[in-house]
Amino acid sequence: MNENIIDSHCHLDMPAFDQDRQQVLAHARAAGVMGFVVPGTTQASWQKILDLSDQEKDIYPALGLHPYFCSEHNISQVEQLQTLAGKMRPVAIGEIGLDFFRPDIDQELQLMLFELQLRVAQDLALPVILHTRKAHDQVLKLLKKYPVEGGISHAFNGSWQQARQYMDMGFCLGFGGMLTYERSTRLRALAAKLPLEHLVLETDAPDMPGSAHQYQRNSPEYLPEVLDALEEIRDEDRATIAFNTTINACRALNLPDKTRPIPDPQDV
Repeated sequence: MNENIIDSHCHLDMPAFDQDRQQVLAHARAAGVMGFVVPGTTQASWQKILDLSDQEKDIYPALGLHPYFCSEHNISQVEQLQTLAGKMRPVAIGEIGLDFFRPDIDQELQLMLFELQLRVAQDLALPVILHTRKAHDQVLKLLKKYPVEGGISHAFNGSWQQARQYMDMGFCLGFGGMLTYERSTRLRALAAKLPLEHLVLETDAPDMPGSAHQYQRNSPEYLPEVLDALEEIRDEDRATIAFNTTINACRALNLPDKTRPIPDPQDV
């Protein structure tokens, strides 16, 4: 039996899905995925995400400027974000954050854009979806300076101490396909002991595929495999984890209806 679960982070707007997006959605819904949160990465992505959310009532838009692409961003786009998000009311500002993993991405520009977008989230009383690599301490410092309405730390890979700080600020922590790799021992140990009320499921599709789909396009239809991995490493049963992660995602992003039935794929 498929439990109702939410993919709290997938990029269904990306060209990787242009040829078969409806089929991907149908397969995911049939697998029990009842909601898809699609974060923005660049200003050019926003309208497509909003259009998708208009067409598909189980797609929830987030708007933001991803740190990885900061060379494409500028301050005027943050002003556009403020205006558009104020009008359209996405579920979050995101994905935003800091990516210090690659030294060729301008850290000062990332910091400036992240601060400005945190202020947008504050002004609009919206949660945020965070992208953080090798920069959790810096992100946490800025979240303390600019407190927001919680949100999700996507693809969480920090320490227990950092996780506690996020949770204390009302954040949920996103776990995806990396949990399905047995070699991800540190990540699996962390996900095993974190409080269930702070965990959410995600795929980051089309990126970060799980072990059964290595080197392939990732898809929201594979989200149940993340649920299986959590059941394997935690004490709770699959249904309990599914129910709670769904409730958590709805709470973190103020999703409008967590009890909506899954659409019949034949109606798609």
